[in-house]
Amino acid sequence: MALTKDQEELYRKTMEEAKKQMDHIEEEMEEEIQKIRAKLAKLQEIKKTIRQIYEGTAKLLGVELEEEEQPEEDASQQSSASAN
Repeated sequence: MALTKDQEELYRKTMEEAKKQMDHIEEEMEEEIQKIRAKLAKLQEIKKTIRQIYEGTAKLLGVELEEEEQPEEDASQQSSASAN
């Protein structure tokens, strides 16, 4: 069944509008991803600072930290070193 000229025009306009909406949503998604990345980076910096305070006070108090309390970076380096 072939489309009439009017039907084809209607479907093309619908397709173009859907494409515009998809592009707009993609742009919005990218903006939100950038916001989330910035927020995560900020939280990581805050966590790093607080961890330094935590470890410093533990050291001053003579408290030995458990392995699970060690910084994630150190723990991941230790696990990758032991895997090699």
